[in-house]
Amino acid sequence: MNTTILFDLDGTLIDSTEAIVESFRHSLACHGDVGEVSESHITSQIGHTLETMFAAVGVPDGRIAAHVETYKLHYREISRFKTFLLPGAKEAIEEAAAFARLGIVTTKTGLYSRELMEHFGVMEYFEVLIGREHVENPKPHPEPIYKALEAMKRPRNTAWMIGDTRLDIEASARAGIGCVAVTSGYDNAEQLLTLTDIIQPDALEAVRFIAARG
Repeated sequence: MNTTILFDLDGTLIDSTEAIVESFRHSLACHGDVGEVSESHITSQIGHTLETMFAAVGVPDGRIAAHVETYKLHYREISRFKTFLLPGAKEAIEEAAAFARLGIVTTKTGLYSRELMEHFGVMEYFEVLIGREHVENPKPHPEPIYKALEAMKRPRNTAWMIGDTRLDIEASARAGIGCVAVTSGYDNAEQLLTLTDIIQPDALEAVRFIAARG
């Protein structure tokens, strides 16, 4: 297999919006540093690190670590019950595995992400999962992609990223690999078009696009 495909998680393969929003609000309520935050504001930040997300709503720098820890504890408790594979995601993984070697590159905590993918019965398809704790510089920095390809011993010239945000597109461009953006997640087509014209509706169609490219 010459092709490598790296998948983002949130908005690409899974929908964990409810778990993220609930955990975010739970953390804010526990610490009381800022008031109520709208769901749309929270979801607009998904894809960024938790540190960035809490900073974006006004949590003081010295309090962000505590918020992140509270978030993670709550998220781990509820994520399995409030996270779902997106329509066509399992088929996308299965079809991709027939012609490519697969990895996951996410800004989510890798430990929890692995548990989720094992819960869904699809982790076995992936050789590597690079999460937030595995890198110093998360997407849009290319480091997570470099780490994934290094772990898989795969070249960049036959590698693709499938993701739903501009962070994925930028990280791919900086890493020198191909990227197919999908509109199944948090950035809409208009936002994605600012960086690429290779856009598909979901991960399954993205996989088929890559397969057709040979």
